[in-house]
Amino acid sequence: MHGNNVVGVLFANIHDDKVRELTERRTMASIPFGGRYRLIDFPLSNMVNSGISKVGVITENNYQSLMDHLGSGKAWDLSRKREGLFLLPPFDPRGNPHSSRIESLYSIRRFLVSSKSAEFVLLSDCDVICNIDYREMVDFHVQQGADLTIVYTRGAPPEKMSNPIVLQMEPDGRVNNLLVAPKEPGACCYGLNMYLLRRDLLVQLIDDCVSRNLYSFKRDLLLRSLSSYSYYGYEFSGYCHTICSPLDYYQANMELMDPAVRGQLFNPKRPIYTKVRDDMPARYGLGSQIRSSLVADGCVIEGEVDNCILFRGVKVGKGSRLENCVILQDTVIGTGCRLNYVIADKDVLIRDQRTLTGFDSYPMFIRKGSIV
Repeated sequence: MHGNNVVGVLFANIHDDKVRELTERRTMASIPFGGRYRLIDFPLSNMVNSGISKVGVITENNYQSLMDHLGSGKAWDLSRKREGLFLLPPFDPRGNPHSSRIESLYSIRRFLVSSKSAEFVLLSDCDVICNIDYREMVDFHVQQGADLTIVYTRGAPPEKMSNPIVLQMEPDGRVNNLLVAPKEPGACCYGLNMYLLRRDLLVQLIDDCVSRNLYSFKRDLLLRSLSSYSYYGYEFSGYCHTICSPLDYYQANMELMDPAVRGQLFNPKRPIYTKVRDDMPARYGLGSQIRSSLVADGCVIEGEVDNCILFRGVKVGKGSRLENCVILQDTVIGTGCRLNYVIADKDVLIRDQRTLTGFDSYPMFIRKGSIV
């Protein structure tokens, strides 16, 4: 099965409410991650690496930074005369704003109908960090004769995950029951909000839900049609982390310190692409000390950095000590500062001799453009 037989659809704003500190001025999809990436880089790169050459990104609000990051899609080889990357801003023929996944899909109905070269649609959120080969999923879907395939992983669903779907399956992977937000499910097979189904079937199901005034994707579309169609679960057993809270965001960044995690996430055979920003190499001053940290290009470090992630253009003054911090792009830290368990958003200025301390279970967050 060829990837160009599939059209991808990404939801940029779904789950914005889970990390309000980071989505106040941006979408969930454009949250910076790992020193140089954005969250959308992972699902978008996964699709491109799987041969999908047409991807639509559904936006709702606060998407200026997302548009700046994606541009024409050149970094993902999606700047094309035919197909390529499509930004799908909010549009509803009834004039209503999106409030659900079904309404978002209904607003891009024309995009789905016009994608006649694609037999299947792959739906994905932008809150899951993983490196998955969708070609294997499509092959599994076709071999099983499935109407809808749900990507799942084994384990306990994240505590803050919105209405997790728990799959109960037969040995061949056929789903015989779906549970939405069960209480205390423990270790189970829970969905990653990635779905593959026929394009015409998706349009049919969306039209049916809208005509009945049903707008819950999981309850009104998935559960209601479970008995009428064959659902299958496709297991993803590699590294994945779902961003459901600021703590999840902090922990996901810190997990990059593990070489095994980096090896799975940044597989050279399936690279993660991002917008190119040319900058000078990181510069380390006399007396600076860096231990167990990820430092992006363009940084200037004259103090001590221990177990931190520094994004592009971060400056650390003399005598300052950073431990267990995530410092986003172009933040400036003055001299003699002490930071521990701190997440600093972009363009933050921390003046000289400041001491900021959080905790591993509750990191301190500094909003974008703040002066401390």
